Amino acid sequence: MKFSGVLKLLLLFWLGGVILAAFFYAPADRALGEAGRVIIFHIPVAWVTVLAFLVSCVYGVQFLRRRDLGDDLRAAAAAELGLLFAMLATVTGSIFARITWGSFWNWDPRETSIFILLLIYAAYFALRSAVEDEERRGRLSAVYAIVAFVTVPFLVFVVPRVYFSLHPDIITPTGKLEMGARTLQVFLASLGGFTGLFAWMYQLAVRIGERRQQA
Repeated sequence: MKFSGVLKLLLLFWLGGVILAAFFYAPADRALGEAGRVIIFHIPVAWVTVLAFLVSCVYGVQFLRRRDLGDDLRAAAAAELGLLFAMLATVTGSIFARITWGSFWNWDPRETSIFILLLIYAAYFALRSAVEDEERRGRLSAVYAIVAFVTVPFLVFVVPRVYFSLHPDIITPTGKLEMGARTLQVFLASLGGFTGLFAWMYQLAVRIGERRQQA
């Protein structure tokens, strides 16, 4: 799906509406207070991080199957955006930590796991910059992207739940989101908005990469 001018404008209005609704429509969380508003942005950003790394893994598999440099470009673009959104997740998480725990960084299991994830994908780009031959770079990057994504579910979902964490869990044991009706509405709108933003940014990143290849 290509993003037309109208669709881009609608997406920007949507995200602007989410920001306004997060502060003026959604009530303060009963347990977390005003800090709970950060979750409306933090979790969607973390979700996009996982989605982007999954896309990178899928195109890594595609490259190994077809040896098409376009697949390598798409895998790298997705990994780049995944790293960007992982940084945003870290920043929003740190803001939440400062408000609720009194410090931006506490080496909580969730903070530690996302820090490790940042290092893993930073190494992906270090690997790419160290290899000049396009075919060999694509092959090594594809294998790395696949192996790196294997760690994502463990670092994002498993490790923080195995060890004690100060991080609040908004998902109940029955799988329901522990949010009020209005907060849930804004949260889902934010989830959709950030997913759309990723799709738009990904198209732009791929288009820029293709032009660089042609130059």
